[in-house]
Amino acid sequence: MNPDILKERRSATFDVEKLTNILDGGPEKTKRRRDIESMVVSDPDFKEEDPNFLSRSERYDQAVRKSALMIQKLREFGIADPEEIYCYKNSVHSDRPEPLDLHLGMFLPTLLNQATSEQMDRFFMPAWNLKIIGTYAQTEMGHGTHLRGLETTATYDPATQEFVLHSPTISSIKWWPGGLGKTANYAVVLAQLYTQGNNQGLHAFLVQIRDMETHVPLPGVVVGDIGPKFGFVEVDNGFLKLENVRIPRENMLMKYAKVEPDGTYVKPPSAKLTYGTMVFVRSMIVGQSARTLSQACTIVIRYSAVRHQSELRAGEPEPQILDYQAQQYKLFPLLATAYAFQFVSQYMTRTYHRISEDISEGDFSKLPELHALAAGLKAFTTWVTSAGIEVCRMSCGGHGYSRSSALPDLYVDFTSACTYEGENTVMMLQTARYLVKCYRQAKAGQQLGGTVSYLNEAEHRRVRLQPVAAGTTVVDIKDLDSLVEIYKLRAALLIELAAKSIQQELQHKSQEEAWNSNAIDLVRASDAHCHYVVVKLFTEKLGEIDNAEIRSVMSALALLYALHGIANNSGDFLQAGLLSVPQVLQISGSIKRLLSELRPNAVALVDSFDFADRRLNSVLGRYDGNVYEHLFEWARRSPLNATEVHESFHKYLKPLRSKL
Repeated sequence: MNPDILKERRSATFDVEKLTNILDGGPEKTKRRRDIESMVVSDPDFKEEDPNFLSRSERYDQAVRKSALMIQKLREFGIADPEEIYCYKNSVHSDRPEPLDLHLGMFLPTLLNQATSEQMDRFFMPAWNLKIIGTYAQTEMGHGTHLRGLETTATYDPATQEFVLHSPTISSIKWWPGGLGKTANYAVVLAQLYTQGNNQGLHAFLVQIRDMETHVPLPGVVVGDIGPKFGFVEVDNGFLKLENVRIPRENMLMKYAKVEPDGTYVKPPSAKLTYGTMVFVRSMIVGQSARTLSQACTIVIRYSAVRHQSELRAGEPEPQILDYQAQQYKLFPLLATAYAFQFVSQYMTRTYHRISEDISEGDFSKLPELHALAAGLKAFTTWVTSAGIEVCRMSCGGHGYSRSSALPDLYVDFTSACTYEGENTVMMLQTARYLVKCYRQAKAGQQLGGTVSYLNEAEHRRVRLQPVAAGTTVVDIKDLDSLVEIYKLRAALLIELAAKSIQQELQHKSQEEAWNSNAIDLVRASDAHCHYVVVKLFTEKLGEIDNAEIRSVMSALALLYALHGIANNSGDFLQAGLLSVPQVLQISGSIKRLLSELRPNAVALVDSFDFADRRLNSVLGRYDGNVYEHLFEWARRSPLNATEVHESFHKYLKPLRSKL
């Protein structure tokens, strides 16, 4: 064990194990998670070659082998709880994307959410047992987030009681679905439904794309891999062109919307039910953001504890780079953000399950809020996490550029989350549409609930938000409840300003033009709303923590998160009269004090995330801190070192000598 890392752990003021229990949801869940991870780590079947030294085809092959083994082991061990399956899967693949991601994360949930009982009988168990391997084909070459613009058609033929699936243009080719290229034999295809001469909008259809025995594409199905990407090396993202492919009427997912044998269309109780899978996945992405940022922070903070650089005082030993305030300023706010996102993820999971239960009982009233919250938080957390990983990589200096650090792969695999399942700017605009609607409802006297309840305070809010002279506001910047209040007021103001601007422009512009003219303000309003929700949830979580030592360090993190957010958006708070210039200057001093206060607990805080070395797969983030020995060992394994002299020397360089 590296002596620096030992010293860091001895300086902790709280019990790491107890904080891990809080993150897991209790000691029993921590134990079960570790048991599952141990099952994977101790299983020789999951031993793999370092993917950094493999070709793309070899990495895909290795990933498919592990995925097939994973399903087999899940059956053997009787692991059926969704959370435990997810834990086992992440342990097998070390949180890397893999070919069955969309089968497990979108195809099966879509069946659960949108299939009738008869369809469940036909499709779910074969899919669960991997006879059917599915993917989710929504995005097209020419359209992604703008779902109404999707061009693939599903035209009902009452004479044969079949749907005819067709890709009418080059831009309508399905593009990007994971597992589509080589793995899947079925796809949930999102297509424009035409029946009785009418377009009824986007609906989901189960389409077999490959023969169940030979795996050869079926007639009319043109399918394949889209080629190398920025990341996702192990995933066969694919294309799908359908040439008048016929499927039975019963292959339309008809739990809510239906097409009768004669072609009569039956509307769903809520149009947003079609997008239930996307809401689920966006909620999951918030958790993915939390985990990925936590991993990046673990790597960089452990490395910063064992890396020594330059001099703080002349003639003295080189200090740990974690002792430099500039390094702390880069990393500790990200660490606070990782914890904030962990607690937001817990909230989103609870909220999704609660509202899903309401929907199953016929109550769709909370679905719009869930849709807006999932869209906004998906964008908010992925933007911050993507940028944060890159800060962590650069904070490791040159060694962060090596794939041995795991940070390059973390970045290239995660940053796609800013565009898949909804491009982030569009997601923020979707959330803004809901917020503006809620603002208008509140102004009309309707009482709102949930995360937008603060918009009820219409008259009170207008008084509170009047700009005031510098120095006359009364906000205790050391009190989290006060900070939650000004985050709330900032969000309310930005929503109000955007809504009023749109209303004014509607006098001489169309709805679409007025919306586009205020897009920048609408995105800012959504961002402010999401920021408020995160600060509020982090603060509320403190009230659930009984342990005094843990509550103390979590309070410092929550305060740092809130103050750092104000410092980065000080213009909003100053413009609204919520803070004065002297208070903003005080915030800078408070942040510096918090960095110093958190410094002794930095390593313990990342230890509490409890990532095993195998899961991090990072030489720099090793638990034992023995970075340099293992960095040298890792480099020696490079395929270029298989021989002392590479064949290129004899083929190209040596012949040059005779030509000189």
